[in-house]
Amino acid sequence: MKIFSTLIFVAAFTVCANAQSLKESQVPAPAVSAFHKMYPEIKSCSWSLEDGNYEAEYNANKLEMSASFDKNGNLVETEKEIPVKDLPAGVADYVSKNYSGATIKEASMVTDAKGVKTYEAEIKGKDLIFDEQGKFLKEEKED
Repeated sequence: MKIFSTLIFVAAFTVCANAQSLKESQVPAPAVSAFHKMYPEIKSCSWSLEDGNYEAEYNANKLEMSASFDKNGNLVETEKEIPVKDLPAGVADYVSKNYSGATIKEASMVTDAKGVKTYEAEIKGKDLIFDEQGKFLKEEKED
């Protein structure tokens, strides 16, 4: 019985720790409406609940993109995949100096609701966050 209880706890923790996939019908109507109003050309997306916000992930022009909304349909942020070479100057140097032998696997530009841009460089299961000038801000564990 102890093993069973432990397995249930681990499974529940894992689900809570990662983004939760949702059907569009499970997403608050204001968030769905805001997404379709902003992106009328996008016919297919995947929804998830991440950090209390509703994220729509989709592909456009062969790039991965997403838009996050709160339950009232207010835009929280957008994220757009970019070529690694398009990261701000200094990001590659920071990675080579601080993460010996690491390679940037993916890169993206994140724009918050106020228009502030940050950049993510994915390495070794982590996202490194940089400002527009390429200054390191923080490290986040990938979901």
